[in-house]
Amino acid sequence: MKLGRLAFLVPFLALVATFLPPALSPPAASAAPAVSTQAPQARVGTWKPRPPTYGVVVEKDVEITMSDGVVLRADIHRPAKADGTPAAGRFPVILTQNPYNKNVSGGATGGGGDYFVQRGYVFVQTDVRGTGSSAGQWDAFGDREQKDGLEVANWATSKKRPWSNGELGLWGPSYMAINQFFTAAQHPRGLKAMFPIVPAGDVYRDVVASGGQIDAGFIPLWFGLVTGSGLVPPAVNKARPEATLTTLLQHVGGAVGFQVPMLVSAALGSDAAYDGPFYRKRSPLSVVDEIDVPTFVTAGQYDIFQRGAPMLFDRMQRNGVDTKLLIGPWTHAEGSMGGGLEGSGISSLDEMALRWFDTHIKGLPDTTLDRDVAPVTYHEIGSGKWRTMKSWLGSEVKAKTYALGSALKPVGGDTIAPLPVQGLCSRSTSQWTAGALAIPGCETDNRINDALGVSYETAPATSDLAFSGPINADLSVSTTGTDGLIAVSVEDVAPDGSVDRITGGWQTLRHRAVIPSRSRTLNGQVVQPWHPFTRSAEQAVTPGQIYRVPVEVFPTGAVIKKGHRLRVTVHSYDVPHLLPNVKQLVRGVAGVVTVHHTKTHPSTLILPARR
Repeated sequence: MKLGRLAFLVPFLALVATFLPPALSPPAASAAPAVSTQAPQARVGTWKPRPPTYGVVVEKDVEITMSDGVVLRADIHRPAKADGTPAAGRFPVILTQNPYNKNVSGGATGGGGDYFVQRGYVFVQTDVRGTGSSAGQWDAFGDREQKDGLEVANWATSKKRPWSNGELGLWGPSYMAINQFFTAAQHPRGLKAMFPIVPAGDVYRDVVASGGQIDAGFIPLWFGLVTGSGLVPPAVNKARPEATLTTLLQHVGGAVGFQVPMLVSAALGSDAAYDGPFYRKRSPLSVVDEIDVPTFVTAGQYDIFQRGAPMLFDRMQRNGVDTKLLIGPWTHAEGSMGGGLEGSGISSLDEMALRWFDTHIKGLPDTTLDRDVAPVTYHEIGSGKWRTMKSWLGSEVKAKTYALGSALKPVGGDTIAPLPVQGLCSRSTSQWTAGALAIPGCETDNRINDALGVSYETAPATSDLAFSGPINADLSVSTTGTDGLIAVSVEDVAPDGSVDRITGGWQTLRHRAVIPSRSRTLNGQVVQPWHPFTRSAEQAVTPGQIYRVPVEVFPTGAVIKKGHRLRVTVHSYDVPHLLPNVKQLVRGVAGVVTVHHTKTHPSTLILPARR
C-alpha cells in the first residue's frame, strides 16, 4: 500500500481496520499517469473562480424529522462574517447525503462544501438514515432512503429556513453522487443543478457482480466501512444518552437485517447473486430519464464505476439535458478528489463545480463555459493527453474489428489453466479495491499476470490507433467444467515488452445470454453486449462444448501508439476482484478453458476507433 494512502487510513484503523472509504482517500501522485501540459484544442480557459468573501460557521447535528418520524441529522455550513457569526441574508443551498458518518469523514467530504460556502452558498450535509448520527436502519438507496432525499431537499429549500433562498444544487462523490440521481428524479423544490463525482449507473453490472461473479474486492470492504462508521457512538444527544443508545441499536439492527443477509445471499448464490428489482431500484440508470437539470458527471479510467458514469452522461445528453462528462486518470479514491487535471482546461473539481453552480443556480453570466469545457473531456491512456469529443459513442467513433488468430495473433497456446491467482499482479487489484491495494510494479506492467493466461496481439502499429468507449470481446470458448469465468484484459504492449492494462471485462459462461435490443452498436457491430444476469436467463454448460461468449469490456479512452502492439489477454480468474459463489463452485468453475479462433468458431475484438 502506498504511503499516502496508508497515512490517510491511520485515523480509521481502530474503526474499520484497513477498510478504505471509497470516496475519501487523497490521490497518490505516483499512481496517476503523466498528463500533457498542452491544453486540448478550443480550450481558452478565460474563466477565473471568484475569491472567497465569507468565513464559515457550522451548526452541528441539526434534527430533520422525516414523514415516518425518523430523525436524520445534518451539519449546516453557513457563510459567516469576519467575527464568526452567520452572515445576513438567504443563500442557495448545496446538499450532500453521506453514509460514512459525517462526524468521522466530514473533513474529507465537507472540505469542498466549505469552498462553496466561502463564495456565497449554504452547504448542508446529512448522515443518511441508519448511519452516523441519523436514526433508523440503513438499506443503501432503498425506497425510504430515496424518499428521505426528497424530504431533506425540500426541508433545505423551505422558506422556514432563514438561511435558504429556495434554490438547490446537489454535490458529492461516490455514494453521495449516486443518491443525487434518486433525489433529482423526484424533482425537489428549487433544484437547479447537480455535480455527481464518480457515480455508478447500474450497481449490479458496474460493481456488485462483474460478469456474474461477486465483487469480493470491494463490496465486503464497503459494507464493512458503512457498518463500522455507523457503529461509532453518535456524537449527539450528550444530554440524552438514552437517545444515543437507541440510534446506535438501530444501526446494529441495520447491519444484522441488511448488510449481513445481503453478503450471505450473494456468497451462497441466492437471490442477491442475480440482477433483479433490488438492484434496479438502486441503479441511477433506472431513473436517469427523469433528470432534467444541468448535470456535470465525472468518472475515472480506473474507477470501480468506470462503466456506468459515461452511460449516465450519454442518456442525459440524448434526452437533451445540459450535461458534460469528465474522465480522469483515476481510481475511485483518486477520482473522488479529482487531482491530476493539468492540461485538461479544468483547474480542479471544486472550481469546476463552482463554475457549474454559479452558472446554473446563481445565474451568473458565463459566455465561455461551453467553449472552455467540451461535452466530453477524457484523459487518453497511452499518450497522457486530454482529448475532447462532442458525444459518447457518436459520429466521432466507428466500430473496428480484430480477429483473434489473424489480426491478433496468439502469443503461445490457447488453453488457460485454472489458477486462482490470476489478476492479483495487475491494475485490477488496485482498481477493484478503490485504490487501497497496489502491488509494486503490477499497476503499470501486466507481464507477470499475462503469463498465467493466453494472449493475442497485433504486429507493431504503423500508425496511432485511438479508441474511446465500450469494447466487445466476442469469444468462442470451451471448458472442462460446467461453469467458469472469462476475464479479458485489453492492453498496450510497448516496444520494450512492458504491458499496460488499459481496461478489462468479465463474463461467466452460464450468463452468456445477450439481449440484442439492449446492446449498444456502432455501424452494425455490437460494442457493448447486454447480459440479463437473471436466474431464468442462465444457460447450462456442457464440458467440451464450444460456446460464443460476448464479454462486455468496460469503456475507456486510449491510444496504441505507432510501434506499440494491441494485446488481448484472457484468464479464468480475476482475484481479488471476483470470486465464485458457493453455487458456482459446486457447479465446477475450475475447469481448463480453451479459446477458439477458427472459421467455424471465431473470436473477435470490436472496439470504437476514433475516426
